[in-house]
Amino acid sequence: QVQLVETGGKWVQAGGSLRLSCAASGRTFSTYRVGWFRQAPGKEREFVAAITSGGSSLFYADSVKGRFTISRDNAKNTVYLQMNSLKPGDTAVYYCAAGSTYPIRGPSGYGYWGQGTQVTVSS
Repeated sequence: QVQLVETGGKWVQAGGSLRLSCAASGRTFSTYRVGWFRQAPGKEREFVAAITSGGSSLFYADSVKGRFTISRDNAKNTVYLQMNSLKPGDTAVYYCAAGSTYPIRGPSGYGYWGQGTQVTVSS
């Protein structure tokens, strides 16, 4: 069993930066792939980024590539999402998720979810 808690979301102006954290409980966290997803009002949940269990492979949505960076510290049971050059279109609730099945870029590939953290980017 893995429990996830996201923190770091807040209001920021366009062009600013935020770092989201996903803290996990459970001894097996380091064996899971972790993904970040986001959901804006009235839209479906969409993939943002993912990192494999050991951190050797990273995956990004085209919309955030070059602006967002995912990383993890398994010693601290934490995954991070560094978000730079934020745009109003990045406004959403951001969720972290842990899983070991496929697809990597789809919600069905993850069995554990956090409660989400709100990111609001104003123009």
